[in-house]
Amino acid sequence: MNGSRTGRRVARMLTACGRGLVQALASQFAGVPLLVGSLLSVVFLPLGLGVLTAPLLLKGTRAFADTERRWAREWSGVPIASPYRPLPRTEPGLIGRIELCRELLKDPATWRDLLWLLVNVPVGALLGVLPAALLVNGLGGLLVAPFLVAFTSAHHLYWTLNIPLGALCLAVAVFGAPLFVKAHALFCSVLLSPGRGQLTARVDSLTDSRSQVVDASAAELRRIERDLHDGAQARLVALGMNIGLAEQLIKHDPEAASQLMMEAREHSGQALSDLRDLVRGIHPPVLAERGLDGAVRALALTMPFPVDVRIELPGRPEAPVESAVYFAVAEALTNAAKHSGAGRAWAQLGHEDGRLVAIVGDDGMGGASASPGGGLAGVERRLAAFDGVLVVTSPAGGPTIITMELPCALSSPRT
Repeated sequence: MNGSRTGRRVARMLTACGRGLVQALASQFAGVPLLVGSLLSVVFLPLGLGVLTAPLLLKGTRAFADTERRWAREWSGVPIASPYRPLPRTEPGLIGRIELCRELLKDPATWRDLLWLLVNVPVGALLGVLPAALLVNGLGGLLVAPFLVAFTSAHHLYWTLNIPLGALCLAVAVFGAPLFVKAHALFCSVLLSPGRGQLTARVDSLTDSRSQVVDASAAELRRIERDLHDGAQARLVALGMNIGLAEQLIKHDPEAASQLMMEAREHSGQALSDLRDLVRGIHPPVLAERGLDGAVRALALTMPFPVDVRIELPGRPEAPVESAVYFAVAEALTNAAKHSGAGRAWAQLGHEDGRLVAIVGDDGMGGASASPGGGLAGVERRLAAFDGVLVVTSPAGGPTIITMELPCALSSPRT
């Protein structure tokens, strides 16, 4: 029993030593180049020299920081939340690079990452190398020092003192190596976690988006109530009145009763059609039956102009996300049909880096915007409920490109 426990401790120590060395090497050979390159790119941004390199290096810094977050969670059980704001999809070319640089530099997490890179150079090296150094020193004191004491006379006292010192170092390595790795994880959590200001802003954003969603839900319920009252309910009332009159006339005037029954049948068909339209507006049956891919393709066929559809989704999103994206694409295409004067449009859907991306464009006159009270503003509120973003690029003369992104996990594709 003691032997197996000792074996597990030795295994944990050796694992911790290896992980510490990995972190130490990463802090020097990944952290230092990223820090120097990022700072130089930012310094030379006003001259235009850093526009090409800054986004690449700052994204590399984020990837390195995310790797440290994953190590902290998997190796030491220290969870570190990601503090980054979602980055909107930008246009290709120089303008897109400038916009991406601006978004990255506006995020406070970018500057916290750079501060972490700077401090992690000495701290990561010290905490990473220390477990392996204690192990090597301990083994040297217990294995090499006795040999030198026994067979050499030079520095006899020095090597004698190294024996208990080596035993102490080895004991600290065996029991403390995992603690050094955890200490590094805790250090990273201080700088790589969202700051208080970010958390406050996040809470405010969630509160605002929740309020908007509640308002939108209330408005949707009022619309459904109004449609039921003015549509299906009115037709059903007329249906009941016609049937009642037909019952009174069926003995004295069968022909008039027959006419009323025909009208009642028409009212019932119209009421059923109204109810189907209402249900289709809440959650289209084609969306439930064929998924987002089939629903968007079916939607494209109803447009008055040709719509080029390209969809690459390896699985299905969750139902609320699927519904939100479908209605967002529908609103964008409907706006294009009503207001843009476009001759053609396109819709692209894809999934990358844990985000569902939908792009809807047209070759119309441009000038679209997510102005308050407009349809695109409603789309923006709908996506905000899922932590999504909407970006509208619509210069005068066109084309209009509407990009929508939201975090989304896909289910496994059906086999």
